[in-house]
Amino acid sequence: MRARIAGTGSCLPKLRVTNDDLGRVMDTSDEWIRSRTGIGARHLAVEETTTSMSVSAARKAMEEAGIQPEELELIIGATVSADHVVPPLSCEVQRELGAVHAAAYDLCAACSGFVFALNTAQAYIRSGMYRKILIIGAETLSKLMDWQDRSTCVLFGDGAGAAVVCADADGGVLAGVQGSDGAKGMVLACAGRPVNHPFASHAADLQYVQMNGQEVYKFAVRTVPMCIDQALLKAGIQPEQVKLFLLHQANLRIIEAVAKRLKQPMEKFPVCLEECGNVSAASVPILLDRVNRDGMLKRGDCIVLAGFGAGLTWGAVVLTW
Repeated sequence: MRARIAGTGSCLPKLRVTNDDLGRVMDTSDEWIRSRTGIGARHLAVEETTTSMSVSAARKAMEEAGIQPEELELIIGATVSADHVVPPLSCEVQRELGAVHAAAYDLCAACSGFVFALNTAQAYIRSGMYRKILIIGAETLSKLMDWQDRSTCVLFGDGAGAAVVCADADGGVLAGVQGSDGAKGMVLACAGRPVNHPFASHAADLQYVQMNGQEVYKFAVRTVPMCIDQALLKAGIQPEQVKLFLLHQANLRIIEAVAKRLKQPMEKFPVCLEECGNVSAASVPILLDRVNRDGMLKRGDCIVLAGFGAGLTWGAVVLTW
C-alpha cells in the first residue's frame, strides 16, 4: 500500500496586504520587494489563528476526500507557529473536528514540514499501522516577525493547507527523501523563551525571525535540485515524466534557478507566492490545493513536492495523483 492524496484544502486570512500597503508603513516599495522576490502580496491574520485556519483547510480536504472526522486515524500538524506550546496544533484540530479516534501530534521541520509530514504518513501506511491520515501545514508567521526589519518581514505571510492521505494499492507516493544540516541552522532562526527561574534568569525580550538571505538562497539553489534528483532516481522517474514541480514558495528567483538546474520549463513550476508570500510549512499544501482545484491535475499524473528552509532542512516526494 502507498499513501495517496485523496483531498486537499487551504485557508488564507481575510486581510490582504500588498507591497504598496507595506510601503505606506515602512521604508520599502512594490518594486523593491517584487524585483527581489516575486512577492506582490501576503495575507495576515487578525482574527484568525493557526488552529482556525488549519480546521478550515482540513474540512475542505476531508470534504473532497469523502472522509468523516470519526474515520481519521492520525493527524500530523507541521508548524513553527502553533497557538500554544501545549496543547499541540494537531490536538486542537482534533478537538475542533471531533476526530475522536485519531492520534495527533506535531512535527517541526519549518518550511519542509508538510513534505516531512507526507513522508511520515507514507511510512505509517506502508507499515500497515494507519490507513486514513490528515496532514496539515499551517503558520501564523506574522507574530514571529520584527516589523521594523524590512528585509525580512515583507517576505512572509499566514495561512494553512491540508491533505487527507489514504492507503491505496494503485497510486500515491513513489519515493521520498529528507535531509538536514544543523551546522548551518542559525542562518534562519528564531529564539524561544529563555531560562527564567529562581536560580537563573535571563532577559525575556521578545524574539523574532532573523535570516541571512544570501546564505539561504545559496543553500536552496544547490540543495533543492539535488534532493529532487535523488527522489526521482529512487522512484525510477525521469524529470520529463513529471507533470508539475510544486516547490516551497520562498522566492521566485530560487524557483527559477531550480527549474534551470533541472532543465525543465518554468511552466512546470506553478507559483502562488505572488499572492501569498512565504508561508513556511503551509506554502506547499496551499499551492497543491490551488493546482488541484484549478483542474491542473488528473488521476495518474506524476508530480513532485519539495520543501526547504530553516534547520536547515530539505525534502522531496515523488507521487502519482
